Amino acid sequence: MVKKNRNIKAVMVGLGYIGLPTAALMASRGIHVHGVDVNQHAVDTINRGEIHIIEPDLDGLVRNVVDEGYLIADTKPANADVFLIAVPTPFKGDHEPDISYVETATRTLSPFLQEGNLVILESTSPVGTTERVKEIIDQERPELKGKLHIAYCPERVLPGNVIHELEYNDRSIGGINELATEKAINFYRNFVKGELHATNARTAEMCKLVENSSRDVNIAFANELSMICDKAGIDVWELIRLANKHPRVNILQPGTGVGGHCIAVDPWFIVSEFPEEAKIIRAAREINNYKTDWVIEKIKNASLQFELKHKRKPKVACMGLAFKPDIDDLRESPALNVTKALIEEGLEVMPVEPNIDSHEEFQVYSVQEAREKADIMVFLVAHREFKKVNLHSGSIWFCSLD
Repeated sequence: MVKKNRNIKAVMVGLGYIGLPTAALMASRGIHVHGVDVNQHAVDTINRGEIHIIEPDLDGLVRNVVDEGYLIADTKPANADVFLIAVPTPFKGDHEPDISYVETATRTLSPFLQEGNLVILESTSPVGTTERVKEIIDQERPELKGKLHIAYCPERVLPGNVIHELEYNDRSIGGINELATEKAINFYRNFVKGELHATNARTAEMCKLVENSSRDVNIAFANELSMICDKAGIDVWELIRLANKHPRVNILQPGTGVGGHCIAVDPWFIVSEFPEEAKIIRAAREINNYKTDWVIEKIKNASLQFELKHKRKPKVACMGLAFKPDIDDLRESPALNVTKALIEEGLEVMPVEPNIDSHEEFQVYSVQEAREKADIMVFLVAHREFKKVNLHSGSIWFCSLD
């Protein structure tokens, strides 16, 4: 039986892919959560006990905590004990971090702060952003200077398994001082079973960026290897399988590129702040971005060869639009970029994504329609539905379906 703490009130600013699952998990532990989002549709959906994103087990959890009165959604904050910020941190211009959403969220919640409150930034952020949050609050509420606890605690979850990982993964928690760190750790103990590691805010911020940059570098090695093998006439999938038989080698699987709001974005935060030092991190980002362009050219060449042989343009099925298997998230998706590029080139494209019903820019086809009508099937994302497809001679793989 999970012990519930009914005395804590929390505000979660941002009810997206991280904010909503976190809010729901907190609410399931008896914390009264006031969720805040600028999207009125999302607010209305949540208040009906429904969800506006796809994430396994989240729909039932949200329905239960809304029915029990532990979670409500609104477009404005309310008074609380703890305030959490989980809003997007994209980049702008030449891959420069854009923390304007964090700044706006901080200003939005500032009028509701009271002495002794805990403010936690969860958004992936460049080093120093937590200090910027404190600076804004000090400007907005100077009478509370030194009377609040401000900390940083980034999520560390895998889309498709968010609820489990929010509860069981370790967390790095860093406050602007030791007391803030302690207060934040005590709060997360209410709903996190993983180990909570105390540090300072700047280290916690860098830790999140380094985790995703490390993965990006490893993926870049696999993607670069796939392009080398293509030129050498070597099956990269067999090569990696054999190389990984070495007890100290673990090469990842190459793909269409790297997508999502974390791995494809976070390394640029380090590069932007440390341009002279972050040479490998920058190179990895450039390799993974180039891999997407390389895929586009390979498909265009295959289409041209088909046209020359059959005297007509082929129908090209782009199998998968999400940034990773078995989710509906299209953010920073290389597969989506490939599909759009091919459409712009004038190819007859059949976009296929089993996890969405429609797209505002083009028609989405079913797996069966693609199998029956496409001349070329391009597998961009390893969705589980694709593993059941009977392939034909026009299949091209940029991901492993094994």
